[in-house]
Amino acid sequence: MQLQHIELSKLKDAAINMRHAKAAPNVADILPSVKARGVLVPLLVRPNGDGASFEIVAGRRRYFAAKAVADDGGAVEPLPCAVMEPGDDAAALEASMLENLARLDPDEMTQYETFVRLTKTGKSVADIAATFGITELMVKRRLALGELLPKIREAYRNEDIDAETVRHLTMATKRQQRDWLKLFNDPDEYAPRGWQLKQWLFGGQQISTEVALFPLNAYKGQIVTDLFGEKGYFADADQFWQLQNEAIAAKRDALLEDGWTEVEILEPGQRFHSWEHEKKPKKDGGRVYITVSHGGEVEVHEGWLTAKEAKAKRRAKASKDDPATDGKPARPELTNPAQNYIELHRHAAARHALLNHPGVALRLMVAHAIGGSALWRTEADPQATRKEETAESVAKSKAETALAEERKAVLKLLGLPAHGHSVVRSNGDDYRVVELFAALLKLTDEDVMRVLAIVMAETLEAGTAVVEALGAHLKVDMRDYWEADDAFFDLLRDKAAVNAMVRHVGGKAVADANVSATTKVQKKIVRDFITGDGRKKAEGWLPRYMEFPFKAYTKKGGGRLTDNVARIKSLMS
Repeated sequence: MQLQHIELSKLKDAAINMRHAKAAPNVADILPSVKARGVLVPLLVRPNGDGASFEIVAGRRRYFAAKAVADDGGAVEPLPCAVMEPGDDAAALEASMLENLARLDPDEMTQYETFVRLTKTGKSVADIAATFGITELMVKRRLALGELLPKIREAYRNEDIDAETVRHLTMATKRQQRDWLKLFNDPDEYAPRGWQLKQWLFGGQQISTEVALFPLNAYKGQIVTDLFGEKGYFADADQFWQLQNEAIAAKRDALLEDGWTEVEILEPGQRFHSWEHEKKPKKDGGRVYITVSHGGEVEVHEGWLTAKEAKAKRRAKASKDDPATDGKPARPELTNPAQNYIELHRHAAARHALLNHPGVALRLMVAHAIGGSALWRTEADPQATRKEETAESVAKSKAETALAEERKAVLKLLGLPAHGHSVVRSNGDDYRVVELFAALLKLTDEDVMRVLAIVMAETLEAGTAVVEALGAHLKVDMRDYWEADDAFFDLLRDKAAVNAMVRHVGGKAVADANVSATTKVQKKIVRDFITGDGRKKAEGWLPRYMEFPFKAYTKKGGGRLTDNVARIKSLMS
């Protein structure tokens, strides 16, 4: 079972649902709750065959309630769903979800308080979601309530504020929340809600003088005020940001001088989520995060570490790691963008240098073909078949036996363990590629070409035009590799083709004399010519099916094998 949120449009009522009926169910009792809070209890669904939609196994009324809200023009977010996997028992899953949810208080503010307590004990968002049988997104939404001022949370608990309004307020800065709360508490003012609140928060780009960290007399541009002169706005945004950034940098420097080991300034508009961090004082390596809104407002969050870093510190302390490292930031000196810049320049120089060293390029290419990478996806052909007899026949063939011996020799050359069905063992691990590259650099050109040959052989896709082209070019004679066996004859079904095969091996007279005989009888005639049992032995005879290029016995052709010959005819001429 997987828990995820799914768009309403991707859900549909399943006929197997025991409550399935043509008429929509009565949802009057749960509709007010769904309108106010959304769907909280996950639906039980299973993927459709196309994989793009889901059928509802349990939770039909919740689905129709959400649909009713959408039909009335209301905003409906993706619904929480438990997606069944093959072998899942629907009744057991539904009972498990209900049991888990029974332990969860229905009040969202109480849920928030519960989740906060759990995060303080070291529980992750995933841990909490698994405990209560809900999605991680639902846990994050509850924890986001911690971004609200206590009085806003209280109003939400009392249902004086709807869910959509609260979601937008969780994205507001503390100053914006205070401004909105002032409007909310004033009976003569209108506090925007829903989409109007979103516009109120993010619609304009005016920057208030209240957010400036610098003295206003340092700003030399025009300040625009409202009719009452109570609020001012910077007319020159570029000059404001220059002064504001200088002030932010000065604040960062002051915090570092004050003993903080690190001060991280987040990207403009990026939110700081307390539930993804743990409180850590300065002496324990706590960091300062500075957030900057698009409206210029700056907030400072002192004494935090990411939950992952805090957990690592606890582990280090428990195992008595080197105390000299305790309290130091576990972050590289280069930011991700800086690493990316350096990586790309080094990449450009290295690949240009590679152009002058084709022997090294060959070895590196073989290493990638064997080990794989994010850009290389190689795998040995599985030689898939549904017939055990076919698999056995191929496995015992001279060609496969010889290939297996060469595989062992090449694995030994590379210093790889002689197990598995192939030299190719792609897993996208760049360290594995380096290991193989180092081994190939030590080999002669002759040995590298030997490795390359088997890698190409293993990754040659069966049943393709490439095989046809390769066999024709190399003038492969199947007599050196193949012998007729029971598996081959058992698969022959077309009577006209078998009769033509009789003519091919025994002549027209024999074929005509047996034209009405059963397919079984005619196949025995072919066998007798091959073995010389009662008929003149056809030395070195090979059915046309095994020739390069492939040939069919009738105009009906050999399916994709005939198609492959037609495709490569002009290309290989």
